[in-house]
Amino acid sequence: MDPNTTGNGKSSDQSDGDMASVMGFSGFGKKARTFDLDAIFEQTRRTAIERSQQVLEERQKEETGDSSHTAKASSSKQRDRAPAPRKKEESSSGSGNSDADSDSELIGPPVPKQLTGQEDDEDLVGPPLPPGYRGSTADDEDDDDDDMEDDEDDNPVKKIPDTHEITLQHGTKTVSALALDPSGARLVTGGYDFDVRFWDFAGMDAALNSFRTIQPCECHQIRSLQYSITGDVILVVSGNAQAKVLDRDGFPVMECPKGDQYIVDMANTKGHTAMLNSGCWHPKIKDEFMTCSNDGTVRTWDLSSNKKHKMCFKPRSLQGKKVTPTCCTYSRDGKLVAAGCQDGTIQIWDRNLSVHTKFHCRQAHAPGTDTSCLTFSYDGTTLASRGGDDTLKTWDIRNFKKPLNVATGLSAFFSMTDCCFSPDDKLLVTGTSVKKDEGNGKLVFFDRASFQKVYEIDVTNAGVVRCLWHPKLNQIMVGTGNGLAKVYYDPVKSHRGAKLCVVKSKRKERQAETLTQDYIITPHALPMFREARQRSTKKQLEKDRLDPMKSHKPEPPVTGPGRGGRVAAHGGTLSSFIVKNIALDKTDDSNPRQAILRHAKEASENPYWVAPAYTKTQPDAIFQEEEESDEEADKEPEWKKRKI
Repeated sequence: MDPNTTGNGKSSDQSDGDMASVMGFSGFGKKARTFDLDAIFEQTRRTAIERSQQVLEERQKEETGDSSHTAKASSSKQRDRAPAPRKKEESSSGSGNSDADSDSELIGPPVPKQLTGQEDDEDLVGPPLPPGYRGSTADDEDDDDDDMEDDEDDNPVKKIPDTHEITLQHGTKTVSALALDPSGARLVTGGYDFDVRFWDFAGMDAALNSFRTIQPCECHQIRSLQYSITGDVILVVSGNAQAKVLDRDGFPVMECPKGDQYIVDMANTKGHTAMLNSGCWHPKIKDEFMTCSNDGTVRTWDLSSNKKHKMCFKPRSLQGKKVTPTCCTYSRDGKLVAAGCQDGTIQIWDRNLSVHTKFHCRQAHAPGTDTSCLTFSYDGTTLASRGGDDTLKTWDIRNFKKPLNVATGLSAFFSMTDCCFSPDDKLLVTGTSVKKDEGNGKLVFFDRASFQKVYEIDVTNAGVVRCLWHPKLNQIMVGTGNGLAKVYYDPVKSHRGAKLCVVKSKRKERQAETLTQDYIITPHALPMFREARQRSTKKQLEKDRLDPMKSHKPEPPVTGPGRGGRVAAHGGTLSSFIVKNIALDKTDDSNPRQAILRHAKEASENPYWVAPAYTKTQPDAIFQEEEESDEEADKEPEWKKRKI
């Protein structure tokens, strides 16, 4: 090696050391290392594969070694247990036969019967169990738990979530409509006060205030509300002839057209012509909904087309006359359309065939009463009807002539009193109405199979109009006749919904700020830079009130004659103004002769009206002399002079 190069290397190392001692780090002038990430990943993958293969091979070797060791140990034990004479015979007979006999024959005392069914791998500790004994094991405990759950399943009353409740104040009038979106996040209530209120369970606190109130149908009572199957729009059915569709925030999306009321055949007009009674969404098609009206039709609509209805169903009585449908619904699969009518009939059509009914029950409820609700069970085989004749009935649509079960004595004063099935299809729920100060309205639960009243809830001192049992939340919503919407829930059995808002504390009210802007106080500033002191707004308002210009004080009425272009208060016409001014003329006309002759001199000097017209035809006036006139005056009697 060249000594010069070694000397240069030593000097460079020494300089690097000096630099490192001064700067605190080394490595000056060296080239940075580069890494190939793809190569590193590939090498890591191969190493992992090799290690996993080694681990698998070691496990296989251990398993094979253990199995051979256990086989040798078992064979050696059997040989030790065999008696000595037997060994001699086996030795004389040959090695092959001895091995076969030792494997086939059982040596030692017989195995107990309790152990014959158990596997050889399980280790038995202690003496054998006596015959017929059955101990408690983990499987038995699981069976006991299953039995407990089965008992709870057999008793559907225990699943009713009624341990807790919250009360939402809709208003003072009847809550006639309730709707929950499919996820259970928002509740919508409508009432006789024309209002629709939106409640958000996740956004509410313990104050339980709605976040929006609208009047979508102006001065018409809300009769029905329902979310679509996707939860993005709401169907609003009110007392007018046009149903509306709103979005989740209450803004209008669609309004059904109104038909021509002078057309005899209601199928030939594009919409309803009378008040609506009910409406609902299709359970499978998100853009289709249905309404029924007092014009005697049930119509289906498409959300994308607001020019005309989609199909029109016309209920008919036994004589073929028009009847009014009071409620309508779809079946769970959406293939059937059902309507309850005022003549007590329930008529069901195929959704695609509107001419003839598929099922028809003539005497479902008392004629002349409003069937307020129809609802299908979740399995789709049972139809429940709530009648205005204070009954609740269930029907099998395959045998539609007789009801399956009937419950009586359920008073209903509202034409929209409804019923619903529990999420497990084992209970049927409806509400009862009461007169004022005659008890409490109740929520009544019936067993679907036996139709026995199994439970009831006292709601409030007014009738129960609407009830809704949400399957996801497992919570019951109730609308009452005194403007309340109640939510019943169980902290253990229910999910979300009312549980989200009751745990939140009420928000503190923000105090109103007295000053609109920050005021900087500079007491020692020069007069030219000193800001005017901010005065109280109350005093300033009082001063402005006294100023007629700032307070826009109206001008008082005219008490005397009109002046300044304003007419007096008693008359606004020109004739009344002139009459008043004439009546107020105070000139003295007691001597009419003088009043006329005062204009004689001016008329003789400046004739304008009469004299110029007769200038050519008027004869010259010839008057007698004054003397003759005086003599004749002296001859007149004294009484004439006095009269003159």
